[in-house]
Amino acid sequence: MLNRLRNAANAFGVLLFTLLFLVFVVQVTARFAFDQPLAWTDELAVILYLWAILWGAALVCEDRENVAFDLLYQKASPALQRVMAIAGCALIGGLCAWALPGSIDYIGFMRREHTPVLNLPFNWVFAPFALLLIALALRYAWRIWQLLGQDWRKHL
Repeated sequence: MLNRLRNAANAFGVLLFTLLFLVFVVQVTARFAFDQPLAWTDELAVILYLWAILWGAALVCEDRENVAFDLLYQKASPALQRVMAIAGCALIGGLCAWALPGSIDYIGFMRREHTPVLNLPFNWVFAPFALLLIALALRYAWRIWQLLGQDWRKHL
C-alpha cells in the first residue's frame, strides 16, 4: 500500500514537471517564434513550479536526499548522533506543526483573492504549502519514534 502511494506521489510529481515543461515550451514558442507573449503561460508556469517544488519536498524527496552540512554529526558517536537527530527532528517537525494552523488559516483566507490572469483562487495556489508542513511534521514525528525504538541505529 505504501509503495502504491509513493508511486502515485512520484507520478503526480512527474506530471507536474511535464506540464511545467510543456507550458514553458508554449511560452518560448509564442514569445520568440510568433512575437506574441502569452500572459497565462507565465502565471501557469509559476504556479506549476510552486506546486512541483512543494509537492516534491513534501512527498517525493527523502531526508537522505537533501543536502546537509553534517561535519559535526559525522564525527559524533552514534549515541550523540541519535540525540542530534532527535533534536533536529523535534525542531523542524515542531516548527512545521506550530506553523500549520496559522498557515491553513491564511491559505483559507486567500480564497477571496484570485490570480490576475487565470483567475484561480490563491488558496489553490498555496495549498501545497500546507501539505508540506503536514508531511514534514509527520515525517519527523515518525523519525523521532524510530530513533526512540530499539533499532535506532539503523535510522541514523
